[in-house]
Amino acid sequence: MSMPKNVLGEELQPCCGDPMTGFYRDGYCRTGLGDDGVHTVCIEANEGFLEFSMACGNDLSTPIPEYQFPGLVAGDRWCLCAQRWQQAFEAGMAPAVLLASTHISTLEFVDLENLEAHALDAERRS
Repeated sequence: MSMPKNVLGEELQPCCGDPMTGFYRDGYCRTGLGDDGVHTVCIEANEGFLEFSMACGNDLSTPIPEYQFPGLVAGDRWCLCAQRWQQAFEAGMAPAVLLASTHISTLEFVDLENLEAHALDAERRS
């Protein structure tokens, strides 16, 4: 089976293995049946974003062991819901992203230009 594509049209790269991320907890921001949140944006969390997310009712800092969720700290990489990233972007609180690890389906919710403006791996595009 071939790997899905990222927002650059290339093979999707892993986002993070520690903490293990992704809807399927395989390190990739892949999506499929049952992933109602569309966990496709590979982010690098920062304090401002984590506080914003908590204020919006999406606590990403508190561990939830029954869902294999360790709780995030600044610097952690994580597969975030595409709509949550867009919400944070509109509020001026969007975290940095890794384009190579962000699933192409993200583009149904987020403009590529906005992702590129927040990309940690943007230098490879020039």
